[in-house]
Amino acid sequence: MHIMNIAKREIQIGFRNPWAYSFTALFSLFTLALLIIQSQSYMEGYTYTTGTILNLILYLLPLMTMLLASFSVTAEKEEGSWELLSTYALTATSFLWGKYAGLAVVLVSIVCFSYGFAGLFGMLLGKGFTLSALLFFLLFSICIVLLFLGIAMVVGSLSRNRWQALTLGVSIWFFLILAWPTLLISVLSFLPYTWIKPVLQVATCLNPAEFVRMFSVVRLGGGAIFGPEYYKWVNWMESPFGIAGFAALCLMWICVTMLTAIAVWERRRYRD
Repeated sequence: MHIMNIAKREIQIGFRNPWAYSFTALFSLFTLALLIIQSQSYMEGYTYTTGTILNLILYLLPLMTMLLASFSVTAEKEEGSWELLSTYALTATSFLWGKYAGLAVVLVSIVCFSYGFAGLFGMLLGKGFTLSALLFFLLFSICIVLLFLGIAMVVGSLSRNRWQALTLGVSIWFFLILAWPTLLISVLSFLPYTWIKPVLQVATCLNPAEFVRMFSVVRLGGGAIFGPEYYKWVNWMESPFGIAGFAALCLMWICVTMLTAIAVWERRRYRD
């Protein structure tokens, strides 16, 4: 019951937040740009164009999620809302899961509106996404939102104010999205050859952006670009069990990040 009440409260606050509408406008313009890219080429399966679109989504959507969600969590401390709520029979678990559910509704609504707007605009021009492509990019974006939302909850729990949340959130985004390939190659260059394959596979599971991107590319039929080292992974992802395994990995990531956020919140609650 508490989770539902917190989620409803978060949805009301989220849709009143000017940041939410700013991100809606930004992501809508972004999806229009994707529409222009798609209209310039034939897109069926995995191509250079689809790869570019996936990478562009990975640049913007995680950062948008991290900032909006971490600011929302940190604001509860800065504005004293949590001090008031904590006087009731409300646990940190119910509070943070309610925040997660409410923010998920707000962020998914932004994504759905943006893709719907781009699809409608493209339909009027006769150059829209195909239904299968639109649903694929929509599901890809929702997965990214839900996974990085868990990380944002950890950032919000660790931060005392919005400036700390901004610094930590951007740093994590930079590490996982921009710096990851370079740092990974640098680390692998110091390892024995026999260690490279298992370390690379474990590292892929530790970065939600990477394993979502890899799964998406494989499902589009582009698994060959990962090379022979991922041959077993590609076969597994293409099998009927691949979707179930991917869903289990996503759920595990969300649960781990949320449990971490709850532990940090509880520790700071009793320390303060």
